[in-house]
Amino acid sequence: MLSDYLSAESEQRCRRLLAGNTARCRAHPAAAAVLVPLCVVCQAPALLYTLRSRRLVGRHKGEVSFPGGKCDPADRDVVHTALRETLEELGLAVPEECVWGILSPAHDRQKASVIPVLASLGPLDPQNLKPNLDEVDEVFALPLAHLLQAQNQGYTHFCQGGHYRCTMPVFLHGPHRIWGLTAVITEFALQVLAPGSYQPRLAGFRVPRY
Repeated sequence: MLSDYLSAESEQRCRRLLAGNTARCRAHPAAAAVLVPLCVVCQAPALLYTLRSRRLVGRHKGEVSFPGGKCDPADRDVVHTALRETLEELGLAVPEECVWGILSPAHDRQKASVIPVLASLGPLDPQNLKPNLDEVDEVFALPLAHLLQAQNQGYTHFCQGGHYRCTMPVFLHGPHRIWGLTAVITEFALQVLAPGSYQPRLAGFRVPRY
């Protein structure tokens, strides 16, 4: 049952699985952190995404992302970064006790660490959020049922200078394509949340041994 992914048993399993990685990541600095918001939308478990504003400067404008951003020297740790950025981008205050743990770090093109912080927000209506329009064009949720269907999963090849660079997951048939670092983090989240239902299409993206 999909509802089991939000049960108290699932929460405790995820917290235990992620405890070691959470302690390590909170003790070390990183370039950036994002929140991976697990929520209930229309009575179905879902992940919440943002569409970055096309007015932003940089290569990632107009792309799907999780709320988050660069770590600030004043942040206590990467969890604080993710929660602060979520408040700034979506006007959504997430209590720290809602955080289940930290997923495996992902790395951008410059090899900088991006730390994904998994949190459960409970029932949520994305339409009621008031995003910062300077940073976010749209907020939307994708049910886990959608993400777990094989026909909505794929992969994309990246090339640089005319040469093959890497292959990464991609999630299709939602309001927007989920690719790049956001798809990698989505893959990590699904492996933790639904280990019996989700089988990665790429061998290199098996859930790390936390």
